[in-house]
Amino acid sequence: MKDLLEAGCHFGHKVARWHPKAAAFIYQPREGVHIIDLVKTRVYLKKAAAFIYELANQGKIILFIASKRQAKGVVTEAVKKSGIPYMTNRWIGGFITNWEEVKKNIDKMHTWRKEREDGSWEQYPKHEVVKLNKKLKGVEDIYSGVESLTGLPDAVFIVDIVKEDTALKEANRRGIPVIAIVDTNANPTLVDYPIPANDDAVGSISYIVNFMVEAYFEGRKIAEKKEGIKEIKAVEPVKEEKKEVMEKKEATAKKEAEGKALKQKPRKEKKKEKKEKKVSLKSKGKSEKPAGKSKAKTEQIKK
Repeated sequence: MKDLLEAGCHFGHKVARWHPKAAAFIYQPREGVHIIDLVKTRVYLKKAAAFIYELANQGKIILFIASKRQAKGVVTEAVKKSGIPYMTNRWIGGFITNWEEVKKNIDKMHTWRKEREDGSWEQYPKHEVVKLNKKLKGVEDIYSGVESLTGLPDAVFIVDIVKEDTALKEANRRGIPVIAIVDTNANPTLVDYPIPANDDAVGSISYIVNFMVEAYFEGRKIAEKKEGIKEIKAVEPVKEEKKEVMEKKEATAKKEAEGKALKQKPRKEKKKEKKEKKVSLKSKGKSEKPAGKSKAKTEQIKK
């Protein structure tokens, strides 16, 4: 509450410029200006942050939209650190409703960048290269914040829904959830997650935007940890199975080697064993020949 108060989130628009549906968020008028109820701001801010946290936890993408002078610098700085897509120069009509055509422009930007880097432009005359650079810069000014997008965002965050009414209408038409800072001059019922606060003061915008970015960043960190644990769990059983198979193979190979070693004794050892056997038999007065054969011979001699 104190942070919201210090950021100037409680200052609304002049009484003459209020929207009747914003009455639920107004505390009271003072000196011709509506004061926003910060208790409700806090409640709705937490709801919006919880939604963004879950969004990031599920690996989904949010697009930040803020083209007004007070907001564009603040949003760009806060969002760039976390790698969240953003549009802060101006909203392109049909960005959501005509995404297929917009995607072609983003792809064209990537192609031009690649051609410039790999030296493909060197074949053209200088005046054509200058023209191509100008075209590329113009496209980058519009689409550089959304160059990582490969499809429509899963949600959008808007700073001022009165100024960004086209973006709001397109998101509502496509059924994309909208989180937005809603001042006393705007209709909060058009937004899925309204945050009643001052959308003109830099301090107010900065506080809320950073709060949302932190929520998204925390959710994404936990999602990455979960993915890492899943990968480890998937790898561990495979390693154990491989280890068991290797151990079995080693054991069978060892047994086979021992069997072969026993079967295939060296010739010298065999000869040595035979000699030892003969010597032992001679010392006992016996021969290697079987007893049956020697008896038969003696009987023949006698006869």
